[in-house]
Amino acid sequence: MTRAGPRWSCIPTDTATATSSKDPSGPPSACSPGQVLSIRPCEIQAGRWDLNSAGTWTFPADRLVSDASADDYDTLLLPGGTMNPDQLRVNKDAVGFVKAFVNSGKPVATLCHGPWTLVNADVVRGRRLTSWPSIRTDLRHAGAEVVDEEVVIDGQFTSSRSPADLPAFCVAIVEQFARAGRRSPAPGWATGAAP
Repeated sequence: MTRAGPRWSCIPTDTATATSSKDPSGPPSACSPGQVLSIRPCEIQAGRWDLNSAGTWTFPADRLVSDASADDYDTLLLPGGTMNPDQLRVNKDAVGFVKAFVNSGKPVATLCHGPWTLVNADVVRGRRLTSWPSIRTDLRHAGAEVVDEEVVIDGQFTSSRSPADLPAFCVAIVEQFARAGRRSPAPGWATGAAP
């Protein structure tokens, strides 16, 4: 059996921002094998919390992060939004998974508030990243070099500031995953288009 692309992983919580998690109109599973991981058994509720009229939708988590191993995946997406990473960064299983994944050297993509989980995993020291403005002080205190740019690529990390940067972010993560030696998932799943 030939794999269509990297086995991706994404860890949204039930407060994920739709612009940076699984888009039901074009899920990554349509183009490569992968899984949505969760910190607890639930359906993930995603929404455009910045757009009241955009609504929300739900999709199932494939596996608990506590049952997952970084060895099972080739890429990791840490979605943004304020509430999502705030829940992930205080969950020992999520932080442990992220730390193991980063230590493996495999590609990690994150945007908006997503890097908060990287801070709690203690993996940003000496790394160049960008993020939503309100968490940049946390990144600096954790030892990261923080810049205000649309997309920042530093080794295995690709980061962006906000959903406004999604067009460039999607192109960058496709290129990052391709450099990892595998065909990357199509960027459409990360755009957050409502169903």
